[in-house]
Amino acid sequence: MQDETIKDTEVKDQNQQCECQKSDCEACSKESEPTQTAQAQEENAQNTAEKEPSVEELLAAAKEENAKLQDLYMRALAEAENARRRAEESVEKAHKFGVEKFAKNLLPVLDSLEKALELNQNADDPMMQGVQATYRQFVQAMEKSGMTEINPVGEKFDPTRHQAIAMVPAQEGQSSGQVAQVFQRGWLISDRVLRAAMVSVVQ
Repeated sequence: MQDETIKDTEVKDQNQQCECQKSDCEACSKESEPTQTAQAQEENAQNTAEKEPSVEELLAAAKEENAKLQDLYMRALAEAENARRRAEESVEKAHKFGVEKFAKNLLPVLDSLEKALELNQNADDPMMQGVQATYRQFVQAMEKSGMTEINPVGEKFDPTRHQAIAMVPAQEGQSSGQVAQVFQRGWLISDRVLRAAMVSVVQ
């Protein structure tokens, strides 16, 4: 009987110990949960404080962004100014050289009038007087349109304005590279060569 009582007591002690261990585990876990939660909150608060930028950092970032925007604005302003300038230049060129092709096509007509006047033997001929008047009006119209003639007799040969078609020996008073004779006058339109003058050059 005593042995059985002792065994029963041992079994109860073991059961109580197991239950105690289980309850201890659950209790420990429950007791540790608030501690872990508080620690986690504290860590999160620290991480948040670390992640949030300071006022100085925010100010530096704002200044950097402002500098970028200012640079973009200045670039856009410069591009707009360049576009306006190019448009003005295009309009100016259109005004200056809009009649270039038309004037170039009329030059052979002017040459024909000049040849007719050169071959005229009778200055009193009314028809030739009419040709002379037409020629003068033609030249005046071209000059009013911004065109000027190139007649470089005696000038230094300029390959940008003159076209040499012959080389001639030097005569008295002439120097090498000088224009000796003009076979066909050239024309400029607003300082641009519309047609180069055909000339002979002293050797």
